[in-house]
This record gives sequence, structure tokens and C-alpha cells, in this order.
Amino acid sequence: MTTSSSRPVGGAGLEEHDVLVGGRALRVVRRPASGPGPRRTPLLLCNGIGAATDVLDPLVAALPADLDVIRFDPPGIGGSAVPRMPYHLTWMAHRLGQVLTKLGVREADVLGFSWGGMLAQQLAISRRRRVRKLVLAATGPGALMIPASPRVMAVMTSPKRHQDPSYVDAVAARIYGGSLRDHPERAAEALGAGARRGPMRGYYYQLMALSGWTSLPLLPAITADTLIIAGDDDPIVPRGNATMLHRGIRRSRISRYPGGHLELLLDPEPFAAEIDAFLRS
Repeated sequence: MTTSSSRPVGGAGLEEHDVLVGGRALRVVRRPASGPGPRRTPLLLCNGIGAATDVLDPLVAALPADLDVIRFDPPGIGGSAVPRMPYHLTWMAHRLGQVLTKLGVREADVLGFSWGGMLAQQLAISRRRRVRKLVLAATGPGALMIPASPRVMAVMTSPKRHQDPSYVDAVAARIYGGSLRDHPERAAEALGAGARRGPMRGYYYQLMALSGWTSLPLLPAITADTLIIAGDDDPIVPRGNATMLHRGIRRSRISRYPGGHLELLLDPEPFAAEIDAFLRS
């Protein structure tokens, strides 16, 4: 097994692992389940583009303690090593399967947020036996999705909003919508702007991973029960994308909320309760 011995992280009962996949170390953070009761299926979290998995701390804290939560930094982001060359989403899904194996996890529930939602779809398509339930939040089917406006797309081509708090304050209302239209200053904290800054190459490799990728014709191959969470004011992922996912995934339902792209990070408690109820059902 090529996983380092676990290291405690802070005082939140977290463990940090360096998992060797594809010749590079992937930073994996795990919060083991605690408390009495039957063992539950672990939950794998796939994060959005450009940010270390630490931005999911509020969501993890809001999830019940009896849930084993696993998350990771994509290659070249946060504490994960920069890959030698660009990679594709299908490659990343394969590597995630290896991560689960090395952690001793045979089957997981998977939650994908934004970019991570596309990765979660690919995992549910190509590794169906590894995915019990699927949660897709603020995401779409890739190249064949309803696109964001050109003004939003222009901002998305650069990692600057993850590196410069003043810049993300200036663009947050336009690209994230929802509660950030009135309080754009909250975006920098939610995204951890300026923290764990890694090389820009990691961000661009994440963008390139989506090149030519779409789940649309393969959505019927997803057999996991699926919860699709979508905001009604999400400039990055217009609301019609949730409908596209729902029509393609047979065992799916949509939960719409009044808000924008980052509400899952800004106000995680109601989302955590809904996710937990879905996973238990």
C-alpha cells in the first residue's frame, strides 16, 4: 500500500494522507466516522476548480459525525503534487478509484460540486460498482451543457479569483450570484482566496481536463440514486443544466434552492441536512 501513515490535522479529528497515484502524491483528507451506531457508507467529496479541499471544511463540519468523509486536492492544487503533463477527467476518475482502494473503501457515496460534479459523473459512469449514491451540486454535463455568459466565462479562464481576495470581491456578484450579489466580500473567505496558492498550472490542468468531455449521451449509464442540487441564480451553471441531468439520469431528482453557485459553502447546514437525509433514505 502506497499511502503514508495518517497525520492528524488540527483539532477536528481529521487525518491527512499522501496517496501515490499515477506517480504523484495526492493529498487526501479524511474525517473518520465517530460515535455509536451501524457503520455507514463513506462519503467522497469532489471539490470545484482551483481551490484546495479545505474550502469544504464548513460542509464537513455540518455533516453528522457518524459519516466517514473523504476528500482530496486535485493534482497541482493545494497540497497535491503538480502532474508531469495535463490529464483528462476520465484519467482522474480512474485515479480516484485507486485512492478509494488504497484507503480500504470498496463502495462510496459521492458528492461532486461544480467541476467536481463532472468528475463525480464520470466516476459514476466508469466505476459504477464503486458508487452507491450520487449527489451533484451546482454542476452540468460538460461540453454539451447550457453555458455561462461570455462575461462569466472570461473570468473562469483565470485562477486569479483564488489568489487575490480584492479581485474576487470585484467579480463575485457577477459570476457567483445568489447571496454574493449583496455581500461579495464573503466570496474570498469561502474560496480560501490567497491560501494554499499552488502553481497556476494546476488550475489550467483542471480546465484542460474538461476538454471535449461531456456526460450527456452517457447519463443513462448512471445507475446510482442521484440527488441534483441547483440554485436559481447561478451564473456559472444556469438552472437548465439540472433539468438536463435529471432527464438523463433515470433514478434522479432535483432539489432547487434560492441562491447562487457558492451557497453550499456559504450556508452549508441546510444542504448538509438534505444530503444526509438522502444518503440515509
